[in-house]
This record gives sequence, structure tokens and C-alpha cells, in this order.
Amino acid sequence: MFTGIIQATGKFKKENNEYLIEISDKLFDFSIGDSIAVDGICLTVKEIFNKNFTVDISEETMNKTTLGEKSNLNSLVNLEPALRISDRLGGHIVSGHIDGLGQVIDIEKLNKSWLLSVKWKDQKFSKYIVEKGSICINGISLTIAELKNNGDIFKIAIIPHTWNNTNLKYLKIGQNVNLEADSLVKYVEKLLFFNKKNDMSENSINLSWLKENGW
Repeated sequence: MFTGIIQATGKFKKENNEYLIEISDKLFDFSIGDSIAVDGICLTVKEIFNKNFTVDISEETMNKTTLGEKSNLNSLVNLEPALRISDRLGGHIVSGHIDGLGQVIDIEKLNKSWLLSVKWKDQKFSKYIVEKGSICINGISLTIAELKNNGDIFKIAIIPHTWNNTNLKYLKIGQNVNLEADSLVKYVEKLLFFNKKNDMSENSINLSWLKENGW
């Protein structure tokens, strides 16, 4: 599990049929076998060379995330080690399992922040977008500032620290990003669907129950 708080960046490249990540911050601590979120994708450290590391990536991950596009471009990726029990939960619970891709449709520079507009490439995930809710973009825990078309398009306000210390500053209009919706929303959806399917008993979780209990 991760929190979406990026701790370093690195260059992602393919060398001799190996996927290699060259870390920009040499203080980034990790060991063989560790789980690392690479642009939001949970990968396992395979080998370490001079504080750089290799990973194995399945065909499905390459096809369904931005890593397939980035492997030949030496692109910058965001890095986060797995959450320790003693760590602060600065963002939100992130699994490192990408739901789908989003496309950047606008980048607006404001006085003290940037406003990033993203559109789901698959509309079926738009139901997970909630105003002021959480979304993970390229491994970064961010808050949804505004949504349109029932969540098909949403906007994120990016503060300077996040902009300057992640790969968001290199995004261009039309570029794809990895998206992972808030797991909490998915579990609530699953429970509501299960209860509805089973004729909703008196003690089942439903919209009324959620409102009564502060959700």
C-alpha cells in the first residue's frame, strides 16, 4: 500500500530487455524485493546497480498504463516506497493498481497554482469521481477541485511543491496519465450493489444508512 506522497523521481528506460529506473535522489532508500510505486504502479525491485534498480513488468501493465509509452523515451517517473505501519498517512490509501488512463485536456497557470483538467479515456470509471474526493494521478494523491459530465472530466489544483517535485510539470495537453480512483469509493459501491442485489435487509448498508452515519 502507498499514500500518494512522492518521495523521489527517476528516469524510466529499457536497456537490453531490462526495465531500469535511474533515481534522481540518491537518498531514496530501498532494497531488493521492495514494492515501489512507479508513476502509481506497484512494482517490485529486482536488482540494484549504483542506487538504480530494475523491475519486471507484465505485458498487461505495459499495455494498460503509460509505462509502455515511456519505456523508449527515458521519461521521468514519480517514485514512492511502500507504506510502513509507523508512517504518516499524508495522502490517501493507494494500492498501486491502475484503474485506467486519463488524458490531459487543459493546463492552466494560476497565480499560486496550476489547474490540471483530465478526461477519463474509459467513461465507466467516471462514477468514482467525487468533488473534494481523492484521485491518484501518476502516483500522486490529489484532491478533485471540480468535475464535469458526472466525473468524466475533472480538475485538480496543483500547488508549487507538487508541481516542482514530480513529473506533472512536464505534462502536455493530449498526454496520458495513470489514474487510480479512491479505493473507499469502490468498496462502498460494492457493498451497495451487493445489498441491492440481495433485496436489502433491514441491517444492510444503503444510501440512507451512509447518511445517518455521517458519510
